[in-house]
Amino acid sequence: MTEPDVERLRRQLGGADTERLVQRLRQRMARGQPLTGTLSLSQPTPAERLAVQRLLGRRPGRGTSVTISLDDLDQVVRRSGMHPDGLAAAVERLTGPVPVSAEIRAAEAAAWRTAAAPLERLGRYRTELADWCADRGTGTLLRRLSGTPAVAGRLAEDLVEVLASLPADGVPLARLAVRATGDAHALDSDRPLATLVLSAVRAVWWPGDDEPTSPAERRRALWDSAGVLVDELSSTVLVLNVTAIPGNRLHAFTAPAAMTGEPLVLTLRQLGRERPSFPAGDVHVCENPTVLAAAADRLGPACPPLVCVNGQPSTAALRLLAALAAGGAQLSYHGDFDWGGLRIANLLRSRVPWQPWRYDAAAYRAAVADATPGTLTGQPVEAGWDADLTRLMRRHGARVEEELVLDALLADLAASR
Repeated sequence: MTEPDVERLRRQLGGADTERLVQRLRQRMARGQPLTGTLSLSQPTPAERLAVQRLLGRRPGRGTSVTISLDDLDQVVRRSGMHPDGLAAAVERLTGPVPVSAEIRAAEAAAWRTAAAPLERLGRYRTELADWCADRGTGTLLRRLSGTPAVAGRLAEDLVEVLASLPADGVPLARLAVRATGDAHALDSDRPLATLVLSAVRAVWWPGDDEPTSPAERRRALWDSAGVLVDELSSTVLVLNVTAIPGNRLHAFTAPAAMTGEPLVLTLRQLGRERPSFPAGDVHVCENPTVLAAAADRLGPACPPLVCVNGQPSTAALRLLAALAAGGAQLSYHGDFDWGGLRIANLLRSRVPWQPWRYDAAAYRAAVADATPGTLTGQPVEAGWDADLTRLMRRHGARVEEELVLDALLADLAASR
């Protein structure tokens, strides 16, 4: 946990020019009121005006009072490192504990419990969300984003409505927002509801692998992992020699690529709007693009149909695999032997039927013996298709990525021609 920068805190909020502000904050806290909204200082001295300007980075007005946004001040305290727990914690660090009457404290606690009750109910009937709903961090996030129990209660109700619809099957973000809340912008990136929903998505539907570094790409990837579309073109799937049945427009794209054995990127727009159908047969599925690229290089048009989910399966990948399975395709899946890889495989297994392709306890045992594996880290995951696999991975503590068994995978593909 990050420690407060006490020296900076005293320098910024502990002087005579901020003494009246800090005392007003203590008074609010003693009354059991949250440090949100605004606070006005009447007849401020020039030093007090300058202190407000220094804290918030903008010149205060010239009227007979100075109005301070406590939400902005809270963010300044957190982001500057003065105190990671926010404004109230900073005030107590400077001036000591603030006594609050037992009645006020009990009433406030009851109000917050009532506000969070929808999450408690959700956790009881959606077991996959139970841990997130009960996590103390979730309650803290709800409080921070709402400020008051009344706002938190409304936010929690909207949150439950959204999460009850997840995972979705390619629903546009704005449509999900309208269905759940009546507001098409309720899940925009700057809204507190979106922050809470994505916290749940990260905990439940994201496999635990590294997220994109760009905030926009990270949000898009998280929404995509829960089957929600930010747009139809960003969700894609990589394929090799997967050909749609003649008679639909996608055949015109897939057939030439299959003839030359070149990888092809399909968008959700193509898969969702055209609803193509695919022939029955064996289809191999891998986790990493390295496998598909090597198959294209070594086997080209002779490679059997191959789909790459590229880590956390996108909505496009899930839509394609579901269409393949609906057409009678037999899916065989291989992924990384690590906990993130098992999460991905479990997710796929919950959405489409597949058989393991060198992805069971026997294959792991052979891979550990033949390759030079890495170290297995993270939270263990039960393999839904092979209980022995999880026990064996725990025992060896070794991580085996697909690249380490690439030759064996390519040999299987060559033998399947």
